[in-house]
Amino acid sequence: MIRIESTTRPKKITVSRRTRKALWGYFFIFPALLYFFVWVLLPVLTSFGLSFTNYNTATADWVGLKNYIDIFTQTKVYSALLKTIQFGLELIPANMIFSLILALLVDQKIRGVSIFRTVYYLPVLTSLVIAGIVWASLFDPRTGAVNWLMRLLRLPPQQWLYNPDLALHSVVVVRLWKGVGYNMMVFLAGLQSIPKELYEAAQLDGASAWQSFRFVTLPLLKSTAFYIFVMACISSFQVFGEIYVMTRGGPAGATRTLIYLIYEEAFQYTKMGYASALAFVLFLLVAGIALFNLLVVNRFVEDGR
Repeated sequence: MIRIESTTRPKKITVSRRTRKALWGYFFIFPALLYFFVWVLLPVLTSFGLSFTNYNTATADWVGLKNYIDIFTQTKVYSALLKTIQFGLELIPANMIFSLILALLVDQKIRGVSIFRTVYYLPVLTSLVIAGIVWASLFDPRTGAVNWLMRLLRLPPQQWLYNPDLALHSVVVVRLWKGVGYNMMVFLAGLQSIPKELYEAAQLDGASAWQSFRFVTLPLLKSTAFYIFVMACISSFQVFGEIYVMTRGGPAGATRTLIYLIYEEAFQYTKMGYASALAFVLFLLVAGIALFNLLVVNRFVEDGR
Protein backbone atom coordinates (compact mmCIF):
# COMPACT_ATOMS: atom_id res chain seq x y z
CA MET A 1 0.00 0.00 0.00
CA ILE A 2 1.44 3.31 -1.08
CA ARG A 3 1.19 6.22 1.39
CA ILE A 4 0.89 9.58 -0.19
CA GLU A 5 2.25 12.33 2.04
CA SER A 6 0.79 15.79 1.79
CA THR A 7 3.24 18.42 0.67
CA THR A 8 1.09 21.32 1.76
CA ARG A 9 2.50 23.19 4.76
CA PRO A 10 0.32 24.81 7.43
CA LYS A 11 -0.15 28.48 6.92
CA LYS A 12 2.14 30.61 8.99
CA ILE A 13 0.37 33.19 11.06
CA THR A 14 1.73 36.59 10.17
CA VAL A 15 1.39 39.64 12.37
CA SER A 16 1.60 43.05 10.83
CA ARG A 17 4.23 45.50 11.96
CA ARG A 18 1.57 47.83 13.33
CA THR A 19 0.07 45.04 15.46
CA ARG A 20 3.49 44.08 16.79
CA LYS A 21 4.19 47.65 17.81
CA ALA A 22 0.83 47.84 19.55
CA LEU A 23 1.48 44.57 21.41
CA TRP A 24 4.88 45.78 22.54
CA GLY A 25 3.29 49.01 23.68
CA TYR A 26 0.70 47.18 25.77
CA PHE A 27 3.47 44.99 27.17
CA PHE A 28 5.43 48.00 28.42
CA ILE A 29 2.42 49.80 29.91
CA PHE A 30 1.05 46.65 31.54
CA PRO A 31 2.81 47.29 34.91
CA ALA A 32 1.38 50.82 35.04
CA LEU A 33 -2.09 49.54 34.12
CA LEU A 34 -1.86 46.82 36.76
CA TYR A 35 -0.83 49.38 39.36
CA PHE A 36 -3.70 51.66 38.33
CA PHE A 37 -6.34 48.93 38.54
CA VAL A 38 -5.11 47.43 41.82
CA TRP A 39 -4.11 50.53 43.76
CA VAL A 40 -6.32 53.25 42.24
CA LEU A 41 -9.43 52.02 40.46
CA LEU A 42 -10.27 49.13 42.80
CA PRO A 43 -9.95 51.23 46.00
CA VAL A 44 -12.00 54.03 44.43
CA LEU A 45 -14.81 51.65 43.47
CA THR A 46 -14.70 50.05 46.91
CA SER A 47 -14.82 53.44 48.58
CA PHE A 48 -17.77 54.44 46.41
CA GLY A 49 -19.64 51.34 47.54
CA LEU A 50 -18.81 52.05 51.19
CA SER A 51 -20.19 55.58 50.86
CA PHE A 52 -23.69 54.05 50.85
CA THR A 53 -23.09 52.17 54.12
CA ASN A 54 -22.39 53.01 57.74
CA TYR A 55 -19.10 51.12 57.63
CA ASN A 56 -17.04 51.74 60.79
CA THR A 57 -14.60 48.78 60.66
CA ALA A 58 -17.18 46.66 62.56
CA THR A 59 -20.45 46.92 60.64
CA ALA A 60 -21.35 47.85 57.09
CA ASP A 61 -25.12 48.15 56.87
CA TRP A 62 -26.67 49.70 53.78
CA VAL A 63 -27.96 53.24 54.49
CA GLY A 64 -28.51 54.52 50.95
CA LEU A 65 -28.07 58.27 50.53
CA LYS A 66 -28.02 59.04 54.25
CA ASN A 67 -24.31 59.90 54.28
CA TYR A 68 -24.71 62.31 51.39
CA ILE A 69 -27.75 63.93 53.00
CA ASP A 70 -25.81 64.37 56.24
CA ILE A 71 -22.99 66.08 54.38
CA PHE A 72 -25.28 68.81 53.06
CA THR A 73 -27.02 69.34 56.40
CA GLN A 74 -24.05 69.57 58.78
CA THR A 75 -22.43 72.88 59.61
CA LYS A 76 -18.96 71.38 60.08
CA VAL A 77 -18.84 70.53 56.39
CA TYR A 78 -19.70 74.10 55.37
CA SER A 79 -17.15 75.43 57.85
CA ALA A 80 -14.45 73.15 56.39
CA LEU A 81 -15.44 74.18 52.86
CA LEU A 82 -15.11 77.86 53.76
CA LYS A 83 -11.67 77.25 55.27
CA THR A 84 -10.63 75.40 52.11
CA ILE A 85 -11.85 78.24 49.88
CA GLN A 86 -10.13 80.82 52.09
CA PHE A 87 -6.91 78.85 51.88
CA GLY A 88 -7.10 78.79 48.09
CA LEU A 89 -7.97 82.50 47.79
CA GLU A 90 -4.94 83.41 49.86
CA LEU A 91 -2.51 80.94 48.34
CA ILE A 92 -3.20 80.98 44.60
CA PRO A 93 -2.73 84.71 43.82
CA ALA A 94 0.35 84.98 46.05
CA ASN A 95 1.85 81.82 44.57
CA MET A 96 1.39 82.97 40.98
CA ILE A 97 2.71 86.49 41.64
CA PHE A 98 5.80 85.41 43.59
CA SER A 99 6.63 82.56 41.21
CA LEU A 100 6.40 84.92 38.22
CA ILE A 101 8.65 87.47 39.93
CA LEU A 102 11.21 84.79 40.76
CA ALA A 103 11.06 83.45 37.20
CA LEU A 104 11.73 86.92 35.83
CA LEU A 105 14.68 87.32 38.19
CA VAL A 106 16.34 83.98 37.43
CA ASP A 107 15.76 84.45 33.69
CA GLN A 108 18.31 87.25 33.70
CA LYS A 109 21.69 86.42 32.23
CA ILE A 110 23.80 87.23 35.24
CA ARG A 111 26.67 85.39 36.84
CA GLY A 112 25.70 82.67 39.31
CA VAL A 113 22.00 82.68 38.38
CA SER A 114 21.94 78.86 38.41
CA ILE A 115 22.72 78.95 42.13
CA PHE A 116 19.64 81.08 42.77
CA ARG A 117 17.50 78.70 40.69
CA THR A 118 18.70 75.81 42.84
CA VAL A 119 18.09 77.70 46.08
CA TYR A 120 14.55 78.68 45.09
CA TYR A 121 13.76 75.13 43.98
CA LEU A 122 15.16 73.36 47.06
CA PRO A 123 11.93 73.71 49.13
CA VAL A 124 10.10 71.68 46.47
CA LEU A 125 12.47 68.77 47.13
CA THR A 126 12.21 69.09 50.90
CA SER A 127 10.13 66.48 52.72
CA LEU A 128 6.71 67.86 53.63
CA VAL A 129 6.89 66.44 57.13
CA ILE A 130 10.36 67.87 57.76
CA ALA A 131 9.28 71.24 56.37
CA GLY A 132 6.21 71.26 58.64
CA ILE A 133 8.27 70.42 61.72
CA VAL A 134 10.86 73.10 60.95
CA TRP A 135 8.25 75.77 60.30
CA ALA A 136 6.36 74.80 63.46
CA SER A 137 9.55 75.47 65.41
CA LEU A 138 10.03 78.77 63.57
CA PHE A 139 6.49 79.81 64.52
CA ASP A 140 6.97 78.77 68.16
CA PRO A 141 5.72 81.70 70.29
CA ARG A 142 8.59 81.48 72.80
CA THR A 143 11.67 80.23 70.98
CA GLY A 144 10.75 80.64 67.31
CA ALA A 145 12.82 82.74 64.92
CA VAL A 146 9.73 84.53 63.58
CA ASN A 147 8.85 86.07 66.95
CA TRP A 148 12.55 86.84 67.54
CA LEU A 149 12.50 88.84 64.31
CA MET A 150 9.26 90.53 65.40
CA ARG A 151 10.89 91.65 68.65
CA LEU A 152 13.93 92.86 66.71
CA LEU A 153 11.62 95.04 64.60
CA ARG A 154 9.87 96.37 67.73
CA LEU A 155 6.68 94.49 66.84
CA PRO A 156 4.59 92.45 69.30
CA PRO A 157 5.15 88.66 69.09
CA GLN A 158 2.23 86.53 67.95
CA GLN A 159 0.77 83.12 68.71
CA TRP A 160 1.07 82.09 65.08
CA LEU A 161 -0.20 78.53 65.26
CA TYR A 162 -2.32 78.94 68.40
CA ASN A 163 -4.36 81.98 67.36
CA PRO A 164 -7.49 81.08 65.31
CA ASP A 165 -7.08 84.32 63.36
CA LEU A 166 -3.47 83.59 62.35
CA ALA A 167 -3.17 79.81 62.11
CA LEU A 168 -4.51 79.43 58.56
CA HIS A 169 -2.40 82.35 57.32
CA SER A 170 0.68 80.67 58.80
CA VAL A 171 -0.10 77.43 56.94
CA VAL A 172 -0.51 79.46 53.72
CA VAL A 173 2.98 80.89 54.22
CA VAL A 174 4.45 77.39 54.55
CA ARG A 175 2.60 76.12 51.47
CA LEU A 176 3.73 79.20 49.54
CA TRP A 177 7.35 78.63 50.53
CA LYS A 178 7.07 74.96 49.60
CA GLY A 179 5.44 75.32 46.18
CA VAL A 180 6.60 78.61 44.70
CA GLY A 181 9.82 77.07 43.35
CA TYR A 182 7.97 74.57 41.15
CA ASN A 183 5.76 77.22 39.60
CA MET A 184 8.83 79.40 39.14
CA MET A 185 10.36 76.69 36.94
CA VAL A 186 7.15 76.38 34.93
CA PHE A 187 7.05 80.15 34.37
CA LEU A 188 10.74 80.08 33.51
CA ALA A 189 10.10 77.49 30.81
CA GLY A 190 7.35 79.72 29.43
CA LEU A 191 9.63 82.77 29.47
CA GLN A 192 12.42 80.99 27.65
CA SER A 193 10.03 79.81 24.94
CA ILE A 194 9.19 83.42 23.95
CA PRO A 195 11.14 84.39 20.80
CA LYS A 196 13.79 87.01 21.51
CA GLU A 197 12.96 88.71 18.21
CA LEU A 198 9.73 90.01 19.75
CA TYR A 199 11.66 91.86 22.45
CA GLU A 200 14.08 93.24 19.87
CA ALA A 201 11.16 94.49 17.77
CA ALA A 202 9.60 96.09 20.84
CA GLN A 203 12.88 97.89 21.62
CA LEU A 204 13.10 99.16 18.06
CA ASP A 205 9.61 100.57 18.45
CA GLY A 206 10.75 102.43 21.57
CA ALA A 207 8.96 100.26 24.14
CA SER A 208 10.16 100.49 27.72
CA ALA A 209 10.91 97.46 29.88
CA TRP A 210 7.47 97.67 31.48
CA GLN A 211 5.75 97.95 28.09
CA SER A 212 7.67 94.93 26.79
CA PHE A 213 6.58 92.98 29.85
CA ARG A 214 2.96 94.10 29.55
CA PHE A 215 2.45 93.70 25.81
CA VAL A 216 4.88 90.89 24.98
CA THR A 217 5.61 88.77 28.04
CA LEU A 218 2.23 88.65 29.75
CA PRO A 219 0.14 87.81 26.65
CA LEU A 220 2.50 84.98 25.69
CA LEU A 221 2.47 83.58 29.24
CA LYS A 222 -1.30 83.19 29.40
CA SER A 223 -1.27 79.48 28.62
CA THR A 224 1.45 78.87 31.21
CA ALA A 225 -0.37 80.94 33.81
CA PHE A 226 -3.60 79.06 33.07
CA TYR A 227 -1.90 75.71 33.66
CA ILE A 228 -0.43 76.93 36.95
CA PHE A 229 -3.81 78.36 38.00
CA VAL A 230 -5.68 75.10 37.35
CA MET A 231 -3.09 72.99 39.16
CA ALA A 232 -3.03 75.45 42.07
CA CYS A 233 -6.82 75.26 42.38
CA ILE A 234 -6.69 71.47 42.56
CA SER A 235 -3.75 71.52 44.98
CA SER A 236 -5.42 74.01 47.33
CA PHE A 237 -8.29 71.55 47.86
CA GLN A 238 -5.82 68.80 48.72
CA VAL A 239 -3.82 70.52 51.47
CA PHE A 240 -3.26 68.07 54.29
CA GLY A 241 0.38 67.46 55.24
CA GLU A 242 1.15 70.92 56.60
CA ILE A 243 -2.06 71.00 58.62
CA TYR A 244 -1.51 67.51 60.02
CA VAL A 245 2.05 68.27 61.11
CA MET A 246 1.61 71.86 62.31
CA THR A 247 -1.92 72.38 63.66
CA ARG A 248 -3.95 69.11 63.52
CA GLY A 249 -6.92 71.13 62.30
CA GLY A 250 -6.80 73.56 65.21
CA PRO A 251 -6.96 75.80 67.01
CA ALA A 252 -10.74 75.56 67.39
CA GLY A 253 -11.09 74.19 63.85
CA ALA A 254 -9.39 77.23 62.29
CA THR A 255 -7.38 75.04 59.89
CA ARG A 256 -9.83 72.16 59.44
CA THR A 257 -10.15 71.92 55.66
CA LEU A 258 -12.31 69.45 53.78
CA ILE A 259 -9.61 66.88 53.29
CA TYR A 260 -8.58 67.10 56.94
CA LEU A 261 -12.22 66.65 57.91
CA ILE A 262 -12.25 63.47 55.83
CA TYR A 263 -9.19 62.25 57.72
CA GLU A 264 -10.83 62.98 61.08
CA GLU A 265 -14.07 61.23 60.20
CA ALA A 266 -12.29 58.19 58.79
CA PHE A 267 -9.36 57.59 61.14
CA GLN A 268 -10.33 59.34 64.36
CA TYR A 269 -14.06 58.62 64.51
CA THR A 270 -13.90 55.49 62.27
CA LYS A 271 -16.85 56.70 60.18
CA MET A 272 -15.50 55.16 57.00
CA GLY A 273 -18.79 55.26 55.12
CA TYR A 274 -19.40 58.92 55.87
CA ALA A 275 -15.77 59.79 55.06
CA SER A 276 -16.04 57.95 51.73
CA ALA A 277 -19.13 59.94 50.81
CA LEU A 278 -17.37 63.15 51.79
CA ALA A 279 -14.39 62.18 49.66
CA PHE A 280 -16.62 61.73 46.60
CA VAL A 281 -18.27 65.08 47.23
CA LEU A 282 -14.80 66.63 47.34
CA PHE A 283 -13.91 64.82 44.11
CA LEU A 284 -16.99 66.22 42.36
CA LEU A 285 -16.19 69.68 43.68
CA VAL A 286 -12.61 69.58 42.40
CA ALA A 287 -13.75 68.10 39.07
CA GLY A 288 -16.33 70.88 38.73
CA ILE A 289 -13.71 73.55 39.38
CA ALA A 290 -11.34 71.99 36.84
CA LEU A 291 -14.14 71.75 34.27
CA PHE A 292 -15.13 75.38 34.87
CA ASN A 293 -11.52 76.45 34.33
CA LEU A 294 -11.27 74.46 31.11
CA LEU A 295 -14.56 75.67 29.65
CA VAL A 296 -14.72 79.25 30.91
CA VAL A 297 -11.30 80.48 32.01
CA ASN A 298 -9.47 78.77 29.16
CA ARG A 299 -11.87 80.27 26.62
CA PHE A 300 -11.24 83.70 28.15
CA VAL A 301 -7.49 83.13 27.86
CA GLU A 302 -7.74 82.06 24.22
CA ASP A 303 -10.03 84.95 23.30
CA GLY A 304 -7.61 87.39 24.88
CA ARG A 305 -4.70 86.36 22.69
